[in-house]
Amino acid sequence: MAGIKVVIVDDSSFSIAVIRGILEENGFEVVGEAGTLEEVKEVVREKKPSLVTMDITLPGTDGLECTRAIHEIDKDIKVIVISSMMDDEIVKEAKDNKVSAYIQKPVDAEELITAVNRVLASDELYQYLEEENFTVFKEALMDGVNKMTKTLLTFKDEYVCEQEYISNGMTIIIGIIGKFSGSVLLDLSKETAANLAAAVLRKESSGSDETIAVMGEFANIIAGNACSILNKKNKALGLRVAPPSILHGESVCISVPDFNTKTAVSESKYGEILLNVGFKRGEDKWM
Repeated sequence: MAGIKVVIVDDSSFSIAVIRGILEENGFEVVGEAGTLEEVKEVVREKKPSLVTMDITLPGTDGLECTRAIHEIDKDIKVIVISSMMDDEIVKEAKDNKVSAYIQKPVDAEELITAVNRVLASDELYQYLEEENFTVFKEALMDGVNKMTKTLLTFKDEYVCEQEYISNGMTIIIGIIGKFSGSVLLDLSKETAANLAAAVLRKESSGSDETIAVMGEFANIIAGNACSILNKKNKALGLRVAPPSILHGESVCISVPDFNTKTAVSESKYGEILLNVGFKRGEDKWM
């Protein structure tokens, strides 16, 4: 991760020298130092670091106030606390203030570099998932329809989902857990669901309950296959699917999740199928 810019916040010249030495020996670029709240704001605005190491005890302020100030400037800057103080209460406060990792002084070089690499790798991994997931899920839907019904599917529209919408009749939602959590949603009319279920079963379904069961398993296979592909590309993702939730009826309103998702509308022999998928960044898990 050479070229990553780091700012060190500490009021001890000794601690700054130790932290700077460890970081520079491992290829990181220390672009500034600060010891007060105003210095923190100034150096962060000027140097635009990707990472800030943060002492908790500072003259006239504290590390958590400085962390909040940093995130007001740029919410994507990662903060790692390095402090002699470390107890359950202060660790909880650090988590509540979006601190990405917490290390106790005296600083251990291996512990610091491991924490830095993990925090920064999390960003890179999420960016990778953001770039790859939509294409992989679309391909999984196409492949699933082809394998289970021996027919083709084409996509006719794509867009970022920004507002709630009314279901066409049946919505299958599958939660995804792992390094990052997310969801995949399939929406289709009851007629399309019945036609698709019949094609999968190679016979007419016995009723709405069987159609619902088939569509739940169909969506589960699509989501599971897509997650497997993403995991093969990067094992660190560790994605797993949860059992499907199925909504059906008249005027079912689908809310927009609290993270970015993309929608693709496809046309099949059996009718229109809407695919919506997305992942949220979440907070780094530590301690």
